[in-house]
Amino acid sequence: MKQFLLVFLLSISSLLANATHIAGGELFYERIGPGATANTDRYKITMRLFRQCASTGGTGAQLTIETPLIGIYNTSGLNLSTQLQLIREFTTVPTLSNDPAANPCLTGSTAEITSCYEIGRWSAEIELPRTASGYTLVWTRYTRRAAGVQNVNIGASTGAAFSTQIPGTNVLPNGFNSSAQFIIRDTALICKESNFTLDYSATDLDGDSLVYKFGEAYEGIGGSSSNPDPFSAGPPATIFFVPLSYNAPYSSTNPLGNSVNINTGILTGTSPATPGYYVICVIVEEWRNGERINSHRKDFVLKVGNCSTVKPDAGPDDKTCNGFDFMFENQSPNPSIISYNWNFGDGNSSTSPNPPHTYADTGRYLVKLKVIATGGCQDSATKFVYVFPGFTPSITVIGSCVQQPIQFRDATITAYGFVNSWKWDFGDLTTLADTARSKDTAWKYPTGADYVVRLTSTNSKGCEDTVSKTITVRNQPLLNLPFKDTLICSIDTLPLIANSIGAFSWTPNYNIINPNTSNPLVYPKVTTSYVITVNDQGCISKDSITVNVLDFIRVDAGLDSAICQTDTFRLHPISQALSYIWTATTGEVVAATKYPLVRPLILTKYYVTANLGKCQDRDSVSIRPVPYPQVSATNVSPICFGGKVQLNANVVGSNFFWQPTTSLLNPTTLNPIAGPSKTTSYVITATDTIGCPKPVKDTIVVEVVPIVTVNAGRDTSIVRNQPLQLFAATSNIPTNSSFKWIPTTWLNNDTLRNPVATINSTIDIIKYKVRVTRPEGCFGEDEIVVRVFSTDPDIFMPTAFTPNNDGKNDILKPIAVGITRLDYFRIYNRWGQLIYETRELESGWDGNFNGSPQASGTFVFVVQGIDYTGKVIFKKGTCVLIR
Repeated sequence: MKQFLLVFLLSISSLLANATHIAGGELFYERIGPGATANTDRYKITMRLFRQCASTGGTGAQLTIETPLIGIYNTSGLNLSTQLQLIREFTTVPTLSNDPAANPCLTGSTAEITSCYEIGRWSAEIELPRTASGYTLVWTRYTRRAAGVQNVNIGASTGAAFSTQIPGTNVLPNGFNSSAQFIIRDTALICKESNFTLDYSATDLDGDSLVYKFGEAYEGIGGSSSNPDPFSAGPPATIFFVPLSYNAPYSSTNPLGNSVNINTGILTGTSPATPGYYVICVIVEEWRNGERINSHRKDFVLKVGNCSTVKPDAGPDDKTCNGFDFMFENQSPNPSIISYNWNFGDGNSSTSPNPPHTYADTGRYLVKLKVIATGGCQDSATKFVYVFPGFTPSITVIGSCVQQPIQFRDATITAYGFVNSWKWDFGDLTTLADTARSKDTAWKYPTGADYVVRLTSTNSKGCEDTVSKTITVRNQPLLNLPFKDTLICSIDTLPLIANSIGAFSWTPNYNIINPNTSNPLVYPKVTTSYVITVNDQGCISKDSITVNVLDFIRVDAGLDSAICQTDTFRLHPISQALSYIWTATTGEVVAATKYPLVRPLILTKYYVTANLGKCQDRDSVSIRPVPYPQVSATNVSPICFGGKVQLNANVVGSNFFWQPTTSLLNPTTLNPIAGPSKTTSYVITATDTIGCPKPVKDTIVVEVVPIVTVNAGRDTSIVRNQPLQLFAATSNIPTNSSFKWIPTTWLNNDTLRNPVATINSTIDIIKYKVRVTRPEGCFGEDEIVVRVFSTDPDIFMPTAFTPNNDGKNDILKPIAVGITRLDYFRIYNRWGQLIYETRELESGWDGNFNGSPQASGTFVFVVQGIDYTGKVIFKKGTCVLIR
């Protein structure tokens, strides 16, 4: 037995030595195909884990002993569905690191410019049924790296939880999903206060659209120094996630500060000023057909070193369009730089860090910046400067018909020298021959479409620039008619209008003036369709205008009617006229349209004059306003759940009704009784039949105070004279609710939520009841039974138990009397293997280990707690499992 305990303690020590310096990771999956069973899918689940190199335990030691057990939870409720043991894929541990010797211009101590992480990978396959809510995959680890972390409040026991989701049919009713997978291009080190770019992008086997953002990294779920892999004994029945606590000014959405952003998976910005380690969690959302189907996570620890890089940056190529003056600047300064040397490419130079320079002539100049830093590091950067003010390429296009070549004219303007070369690209994707080198050119396109034409021109000073222009080549001329069908009086003349370019021809040649123009005049005596033909260099378009002819017109203003008072009303005359003039007997101004909107407040007669050219007719209509019905409802006070209240309303109208009626007694009266089970809005609607048929409504809201839920706690046991803190846990009550405990015996205050009971009597048992009352008078009650022992505080253990699910002696648990805190309760089998552990009072062992019932036999227990005086109580012994 002593030999076993030594081996056991050494195993615990080994686990503890390798339980630190987790630097992040990613849990992802790939759908392999359908499962062997109907309505199932087979997935490959993979866990990738990062760890700081050369941590306690030796290089690679921790990763080779990891055996991730993945919990697979139903996303709805996060209750455990199944579990999957992953298998290690690697034999030697790969690393991700930077080499200080590869960049001699990286300045700083060796520790500050060195960073290294080991990478482990485990995977396995599983078959899962398709469900509506899908699955949430989780693995947790104890502990994260703690030393030197700047943006997160991490302690020595802070762990990490890794998760991803498989969408269910309510999110992805059709099709399947493989999660996105982050590529391994993580930079292990960036220097403080430096501009940087990091690639945190991902790939997706399904080709889904990917959107990136920063998110919360998760704390571990359970675990301890003696149990660094809390899932090793099986994932918990339910799962929850606890975000890490970020230190200001950092947050989960700004893990490196406000100056760092993420876009398409690329992190850019300026690194923090404080060296150290920074926890970053990147979330990539998968979108398919405009819907988000999954959110996938990766968290990682990035090192910000107390270092700097000498690399200079002369800036992008530049040019001038006005004058010859430039201002140069090293856009990547470093405090270790001790000298600058600018060569402007025209024979002039400067040793100033940010020198101005004026060029004497136009041209293209190669500018070079050379810097020297402390320690002898040298580096340089170059750029081109173009000095050609007043050079602007431009294109003129003539023609648009596909039947004829389109003419292109160079319209480039240059203030210096002369344009001396041209390179045309006509944008015809059907051939590679769509180019030309002449100043002016032409190209015949195969089909009508939009084409992008580009011209690159140069001048005798060496200036070069490119301009593009989108042209529309048409199969027929663009022909626009402002109207296609119109109406005239037989004694009128009408101008026809056609907007286009080319030769015009109108047919038939009947009562028409100027038929070969775009705007002829017609005066047909019968209905006639005039056809317009436009010919633009062989491209032809046709269209027509129908001119309907009437010898006279009529107008019918409609029937006299009534409307609801204060309403607006649209007049609807029947006529073929094209213009209308309205007047009202009340002087109301009415719009000169066919269907004007009016608002009569008293009986009003409206007159209309309708015109079609020189043809005219008149009519009138009377509109009578009628008052709306009236309804008013009286507000009521809140009621308790299960209560009732009378509603009251007054109505002026011929009819009324209440909605909803399911919780009303006498709903056909103005005073029904309401008994809703939840807060309900009752609407009373009044209608009338004397001319205003529109309903009028009012609402009474009956607020139902929810059931007051009270929990006085589990029944408990104490020793005589032990102070017992009672507590009434409640829901659905405001802060000004009242508490009342009965009996009041031995209580320090019977009106508190949490009174203290100190029982110094010889009684064996007492039952306390608490009533919690809301300000509205609604209340709830609960009871707690307290057993009183006449012993000193102690922990009692049964010698045997029978876990046969008969409700009697099924659980082995300590009986804690006078104990305020349970440090641990542990069960070991005869081989010294820990098979159960808890810190919760009233919790115990059900005789199972890893989901399997244990055979009858003797088991070892150890238990330790703290009594209410602060004294440590420790017990060790054996118990018998009987089946």
